[in-house]
Amino acid sequence: MSVLTWTYIMVGVTFALYIGIAIWSKAKDTSDFYVAHGQVSPLANGLATAADWMSAASFLGMAGAISFMGRDGSVYLMGWTGGYVLLALLLAPYLKKFGKFTVPDFVGERYYSRLAREIAVLCAIFISFTYVAGQMRGVGVVFSRFLEVPIDLGVIIGMGIVFFYAVLGGMKGITYTQVAQYCVLIFAFLVPAIFISLMLSDSFIPQIGFGSILDKLDGLQQELGFTAYTAGTKSTVDVFAITLALMVGTAGLPHVIIRFFTVPNPADARKSAGYALFFIAILYTTAPAVSAFAKYNLLNEVSQKEYISTPNWFKKWEDAGLIAWTDKNGDGVIQYFAGSAFGGTPEFIEGRGSFGERLTRPSITNNANELYVDKDIMVLANPEIANLPAWIIALVAAGGLAAALSTAAGLLLVISSAVSHDLVKSSYRPEMSEKEELRWARGAAGVAVVVAGYFGINPPDFVASVVAFAFGLAASSFFPVIFMGIFTKWMNKEGAIAGMLSGLIFTTSYIVYFKFISPEYNSESFWWFGISPEGIGSIGMLVNFAVSIIVAKSTKMPPKEVQELVEDIRVPI
Repeated sequence: MSVLTWTYIMVGVTFALYIGIAIWSKAKDTSDFYVAHGQVSPLANGLATAADWMSAASFLGMAGAISFMGRDGSVYLMGWTGGYVLLALLLAPYLKKFGKFTVPDFVGERYYSRLAREIAVLCAIFISFTYVAGQMRGVGVVFSRFLEVPIDLGVIIGMGIVFFYAVLGGMKGITYTQVAQYCVLIFAFLVPAIFISLMLSDSFIPQIGFGSILDKLDGLQQELGFTAYTAGTKSTVDVFAITLALMVGTAGLPHVIIRFFTVPNPADARKSAGYALFFIAILYTTAPAVSAFAKYNLLNEVSQKEYISTPNWFKKWEDAGLIAWTDKNGDGVIQYFAGSAFGGTPEFIEGRGSFGERLTRPSITNNANELYVDKDIMVLANPEIANLPAWIIALVAAGGLAAALSTAAGLLLVISSAVSHDLVKSSYRPEMSEKEELRWARGAAGVAVVVAGYFGINPPDFVASVVAFAFGLAASSFFPVIFMGIFTKWMNKEGAIAGMLSGLIFTTSYIVYFKFISPEYNSESFWWFGISPEGIGSIGMLVNFAVSIIVAKSTKMPPKEVQELVEDIRVPI
């Protein structure tokens, strides 16, 4: 059978499974919808948390980024893994003991302020929409190549599936769907990695095979004018800043935090965190190997080959607009060297063999490089480049969709609960019935799906980069107020509000300036302290801490009952 046929089978079966689970686990009340009645087992929650955590950024974007960044891409591995440990050990059990549905719930009660709650709602929605843009982008990439439909239509199909099981099942449906999605995505990630490791080395263990090709990959890259794969080009300051932003951003991500509200007690929250860390580690220790295998195969298969004899997969990715080639010297051979093949602003240009999705017609640079490769395709294209069987190629497509859809569903639930529970119910209509609140939650999720789809069709950057911005926003807004809300009794509402606003405004302004207003200045020579937009969340976090502490020390202490509340949630059960 062809790749297309296998893809329809794999994607069709997995989608039917997700929809079936949603129907079986339909939410019947708000507790079901928000936190699955807090009755999910630690093992199931660990699997669901791992799926929620390992988004398209982990499955597609991270390995793609490492393929092109080499050692510098390790910031994603260090930041996201370290951040999960920080969240699991430092924050999750305390938030579970607090006993509320959402992070804005915690902020509103801990800081005894409707305004603090509303700002937390704004932050949650802002972060979630930024993050979900990356997931929808991943869905579009998979559909455009493997089901041979335009990226826009792929995003719309993905929106429809997520809408069905997130809106119908709520947290209960999402949890059990994510258990299935973890099994799909991890199998899809490991199977091709094992096959390719055997092809390139003497070991079926990807982590060992990875070590055996690094010297060859370094040599190949240097022959083509690239920096050695194992050499870093980023400054130490920027590496530290990005890693820190990703780490503390993880600890402030509302869709991950809310998963720990679904287990019966704080002890189970810790157990599920341990399970999730194990399940996450399986993919995260394999990702560097997948990245290296993909880059090694790409350089061998494409560079210095006649375009007319390029394999079928190359032409297919051109049709999807995610690889582009232009014959600058007219020799019919693909010259792949360091430097940008094209210049200009992102714009889609139809036509195979000319220009890709992010490239424009008029601006061709003067260097020898003739090839553009979108970072997000490396994991998906890897089995094709290695000439693996069609069923494995289709399996990877199903895994990419599982990764993107699982996280998108969790994010949509955060947006939904932020609007219905934290904004409408808690702030404006406390008398609202449970049935009305459930209608609001489902309506908000529906609107959120549409907005998420727009950002998926018009993404600001490649998947891992977009998601890195979301982590930066979480680091600069949520992490300080959650951390100080748990571990200090003197942090008050004035300090929390001022800190959240200052951190969010600072980080957003920096990202918007360098990514949208003046992208021509987006280089190390213009960045503040040499810190890129992906890492500026770490500075935004420090701004938040500084402003909130100064304001809190200049204003009155929180009420006595709030101080007692803080004391209580820190006492183990």
